[in-house]
Amino acid sequence: VNSRFGCRRCRGAVPGGGEPADREREAQVPAAAPPAGSAGGAGAGGGAGEETTRSEVWQSSGEEQRERPITVELPDGRKVDGKAWLTTPYQLACDISQGLADNAVISRVNGELWDLDRPLEQDCSLEILRFDNEDAQAVYWHSSAHILGEAMERFYGGCLCYGPPIENAGSFFMFFMFICLFDMRVIFVCGPLIDLCRGPHVRHTGKIKAMKIYKVCGKTHTFNGRSDMETLQRIYGISFPDSKMLKEWERFQEEAKNRDHRKIGKDQELFFFHDLSPGSCFFMPRGAYIYNTLTEFIRDEYWRRGFQEVASPNIYNSKLWETSGHWQHYSENMFSFPVEEEIFALKPMNCPGHCLMFSHRPRSWRELPLRLADFGVLHRNELSGTLTGLTRVRRFQQDDAHIFCTMDQIETEMKGCLDFLRCIYDVFGFSFQLHLSTRPEKYLGDIAVWNQAEKQLENSLNEFGEPWKLNPGDGAFYGPKIDIKIKDAIGRYHQCATIQLDFQLPIRFNLTFDGDDKARPVIIHRAILGSVERMIAILTENYAGKWPLWISPRQVMLVPVNPSCEDYAKRVCKQFTEAGFMADADLDSGCLLNKKIRNAQLAQYNFILVVGEKEKMTNSVNVRTRDNKVHGELSLAEVLARLTLLKQSRCRNAEEEF
Repeated sequence: VNSRFGCRRCRGAVPGGGEPADREREAQVPAAAPPAGSAGGAGAGGGAGEETTRSEVWQSSGEEQRERPITVELPDGRKVDGKAWLTTPYQLACDISQGLADNAVISRVNGELWDLDRPLEQDCSLEILRFDNEDAQAVYWHSSAHILGEAMERFYGGCLCYGPPIENAGSFFMFFMFICLFDMRVIFVCGPLIDLCRGPHVRHTGKIKAMKIYKVCGKTHTFNGRSDMETLQRIYGISFPDSKMLKEWERFQEEAKNRDHRKIGKDQELFFFHDLSPGSCFFMPRGAYIYNTLTEFIRDEYWRRGFQEVASPNIYNSKLWETSGHWQHYSENMFSFPVEEEIFALKPMNCPGHCLMFSHRPRSWRELPLRLADFGVLHRNELSGTLTGLTRVRRFQQDDAHIFCTMDQIETEMKGCLDFLRCIYDVFGFSFQLHLSTRPEKYLGDIAVWNQAEKQLENSLNEFGEPWKLNPGDGAFYGPKIDIKIKDAIGRYHQCATIQLDFQLPIRFNLTFDGDDKARPVIIHRAILGSVERMIAILTENYAGKWPLWISPRQVMLVPVNPSCEDYAKRVCKQFTEAGFMADADLDSGCLLNKKIRNAQLAQYNFILVVGEKEKMTNSVNVRTRDNKVHGELSLAEVLARLTLLKQSRCRNAEEEF
């Protein structure tokens, strides 16, 4: 259905040629008042004066939308001519290449996503986006959600709540009422589905070639995660321009399912959750080993890099959070309770407590930079419907640190933070993306201070030597930041690390240091692992449960050939345990040797040491790996020394390096 109310913008929405719509075409109708004298003009308003005013607005809008020559700049620098309110991005794409037009999903005009059939309004830059662009994918999947919504209304009679595109998928909720957002400007029609929606969308539903519903959740979700709202049913779908891409996605999903940290955590007895403490993980001994190994890794680097570890309280009076500003903006996410007629709360972050540490005595400029690190337990009152394994929890710890420094020290400290980040992620085997997020429209503080800080961040990124992108206007209101996303083994991106400047907390807590005059420090919030719990989830899925030796919860398995060698196996196992290894001995005499070895390999023990009468007599072990690589007989002392070195060096492929 194409609807036109006499507006040039709407007339331009109907393509003048090109490929026909082989299914229902989405019509874009600006939510403007109809012309004077129409049914809508007199009915709702009341008096003639109001009708005249709306008529004048309509005429004024028409004057603004007169056709006139415009110049359109393409990504390669070429400039082409067009007509305002008539020429569309799709028409220009056809002029460039029919192949480009056929594969186009959406356009970008002056940096703004723009429907392909929406007429251009002024001189502009134009970029045609295909499906390989992230923004185009979001538009494609959101458009697909409209089709899903139409099907749900037509066949199931469900009322739609909303259908946002999520990573690699689109979804709608079924609900008993239609939730209307108030800043909608355009009506989109998809068959019988009429939707108030910001857009933009694909040109027509025929662009959606391959589609699949892959998950339907029961009524376990509530609107905006609020427990006092009606429950919703979530339906997940995915779509692609061709069936080959859909099959590739299905293979990827199967791989991701096999790597799910919740499944591996249960199979390897690492952690579990219980209804009596929702969102708070129980780490069993092997999971706790991973947890402690990660924090010790960070501690080792703290010593090398001049950080001082502190311990701060878990509970604070609400007056602290009022000073920091969290009480006004974050109190609903905090666990609070009365104590002796005052309100206290569990801390959701460490920074206000560290500000108290800085201010508890006078500070000299000679003490700066002051780098305070804290592994304190944090609590955030996440809604029960949002809790997901280790990735969304209520109780967690961070490798949290705050650097108090002068403005002139920002660049040097940022370089140190970036080097710290690369050191940690190289050990894990992660590649990463860097984004500089600069001053937002609504910012606090002096613009000169912002400009100076942003310049220092830019200099530190350039000297770091890794590629980075600019996210203009995406910084926090209290300071610019560097966002870091890591890439795992199957190509997914995760944001864990953060490096954030803060000009406002020093003002709120009146932090100063002595120098030529009283001056305020700048605070750098930084974390590399982020939430330790979330990092364990990411590492579990990245390694698919095949942990590198240095962090593995199952490093060495002793396998005696027969019962007469069990005492020797226990003695060797004890030596490895005393040397700091997670070592076990399989003393099940009812199990054959090959079965024991296979069990150890399936349990992901990095090294399997077989001991028989010969090894017992020569104080040696026969070494093989979980991947069945046989290294043969070696002296116990040599094996212990080699494995200790590989563990201390945090080698990712110790089985090959052995």
